[in-house]
Amino acid sequence: MEYNFESVNKIFESSIKANWNNPAISNFKGDGYTYGELAANIEKLHILFEESGLKKGDRVSLCSRNQANWVVAFLATMTYGAVPVPILHDFKAASVHNLVNHSESRILFADGPVWSNLDPAQMPDLDMIFDMDKLTLRSAGKAKLLQTEKDIRKIFNKKFPQFGPQDLNFYEDSPEELAVINYTSGTSGFSKGVMIPYRAIWSNIDFGRHVMDWLGPQHNMISMLPCAHMYGLMFEVLFEMTKGVHIHFLTRVPSPKIILDAMAEIRPDLIIAVPLIIEKVYKSKVQPILGKPAVNFAVKYIPFFKSLLYGKIRKALTEAFGGRFYEVIMGGAAFNKEIEHVFHDMKFRFTVGYGMTECAPIITYADWKVARVGSSGVAAPNMEIRIESRDPRNVPGEIQVHGANVFQGYYKAPEETAECFTEDGWFRTGDMGVIDEDGFLFIKGRNKCMILGPSGQNIYPEEIETVLNNIPNVIDTLVVEENNSLTALVYPDYAALKKLGIKSQDTQKHIEDQVRLANRDLPNYAQIKKVELMEDDFERTPKKSIKRYLYKKQ
Repeated sequence: MEYNFESVNKIFESSIKANWNNPAISNFKGDGYTYGELAANIEKLHILFEESGLKKGDRVSLCSRNQANWVVAFLATMTYGAVPVPILHDFKAASVHNLVNHSESRILFADGPVWSNLDPAQMPDLDMIFDMDKLTLRSAGKAKLLQTEKDIRKIFNKKFPQFGPQDLNFYEDSPEELAVINYTSGTSGFSKGVMIPYRAIWSNIDFGRHVMDWLGPQHNMISMLPCAHMYGLMFEVLFEMTKGVHIHFLTRVPSPKIILDAMAEIRPDLIIAVPLIIEKVYKSKVQPILGKPAVNFAVKYIPFFKSLLYGKIRKALTEAFGGRFYEVIMGGAAFNKEIEHVFHDMKFRFTVGYGMTECAPIITYADWKVARVGSSGVAAPNMEIRIESRDPRNVPGEIQVHGANVFQGYYKAPEETAECFTEDGWFRTGDMGVIDEDGFLFIKGRNKCMILGPSGQNIYPEEIETVLNNIPNVIDTLVVEENNSLTALVYPDYAALKKLGIKSQDTQKHIEDQVRLANRDLPNYAQIKKVELMEDDFERTPKKSIKRYLYKKQ
């Protein structure tokens, strides 16, 4: 597949120059930077990077909550020619240590809450550690770096006497060059570093240009999803920055109230979300109305009542989301089918896309005006889709993709990389689907076990099960999603517990207590909220793997 690649860093350079005096990034109800101020901070970090001996291609880890300085650090790394390594800020300390070391990072940016739990002795190869909140050095291997930072303003002014757009000259990247290592998980032993080349970043930007060409400097965006997650990074931050958009960061956990407050104040022009956020709004704002018996009756039997009611609900929802957005784009997980039908019937401006970290992330999309219920849209520009099935239109098969968006492989994991590509080079998504005559993809099942967390985090149940299976006198466990939280199905060693003097009526409490202790080793978004005991062992395949599909919760 041929495509006209452009240097990603040069695209950023052009946008910053064109929007020099316009607002670029802000913390909601806090400080921010214009594009010119962003550029100045980037150049100051470049001076420190160069003084430290950071080379092109070296890794720089970022572990922080969403905030404006996260973007400064990320773009400073990328435009220098180094490789940013985003790490979810709510990973436990051991996981952060592991990923910093596994990626061979030379520099770490961490905010206060993250740093308070870290041990620099566990990351011996770091040359510099930055406070993300202030963009200042916490420590450095060379004493002269601390002096350089102290004199940074003087050094910057000497290098750029009249700093302006003319002074920018970012590193020029090439298509196959490594741009980002994005880890899909953080538990030791299961971490997979997705190696995303510059062509994939460029191709996602190119997709945005095709479908959202109307976005510009006069528009606002709210960043709700984790910047360390490829979906949020690409389409709440990077693409928008190439268009001169003003991005507002929710620096706290994005609860429905915080989100709606921010939308009412900022009035975003485009909304990127995971289905869970929209479903929560539906259940709090819409379901109580439609659930009333009289309303339900009227919708079914009184002519024109449904259209009038849906029109009022659509107007109220639109206003709740700020009233100015073009559409709500949802991705990362399946959308509740009942809610999708209601939103479609009321002509709410939404669409559902499909993507994966391994595609940086976009695979399919359709504008809300042409989107089809149950579909995730059509292949994005520079991408191809095929279904591994004897009848791709009617019989579900594995969704396989090929094109500029597809990653290079998993970092330091050649066997896992080989397993996820077909012999002719197509990426095996592990998801099942069919595709209609117009190219619309309909996902029929998630072959992989990943669960999407409440704020867009990828949760891999096998990792949690590894922790739970280490509990004494537990034979096996299975983690499932239930009512937007995690439930652990546990098969205890009843005989061993009996020998310990634990009575059958006390087994549930004993296991719950042990799981509560195990939660300490898990990220906040991966906490087990409920425990169910299995009377008998799980049903298994000939390879002795649990038949997961038998235990899914409705």
